Amino acid sequence: MSGTAIWHHPGRLVPIRYVLVRDVAGEFKPQAFLCTDLDADPLDILRWFVRRWSIEVTFAEVRRHLGVETQRQWSDPAIARTTPALLGLFSLITLWANELYAADAPAPRSASWYPKPLLTFSDALATVRRELWSPGNFETSSHTQDDAKISHHTIDRLINLACYAA
Repeated sequence: MSGTAIWHHPGRLVPIRYVLVRDVAGEFKPQAFLCTDLDADPLDILRWFVRRWSIEVTFAEVRRHLGVETQRQWSDPAIARTTPALLGLFSLITLWANELYAADAPAPRSASWYPKPLLTFSDALATVRRELWSPGNFETSSHTQDDAKISHHTIDRLINLACYAA
């Protein structure tokens, strides 16, 4: 069902087109989708919502894992520089993880109370951290003949834990 209505916004009235969607199986509650373009086709309004969802998820992940919108700069130009840099970092991490997954895609890490069927950005971030922190990339001392005090297995587990905790 679709139609037009007036949306009461503080201080003004805004004409909108609405699309009401009802799940015939009854699993989801009816939902309304709103648009200020009164001539928009109802199917286009639904398509726009579906396309926007991936953008919303991206911003939520960038906010959660990389700190977008939590920067502590004091000027608008500093924020204008930082936000695009963090979005670029999101893209680089995603591309690098995709390249690493081509060789060996890990199973999604999930908790027992929350099964996760697909890899998420937190998995991608942990994979890239793992690559950066692997022993070949993160050595600070010279090679000596001394025996390791901690087993390689233990070091590997600690690095894996740090990848998700960081």
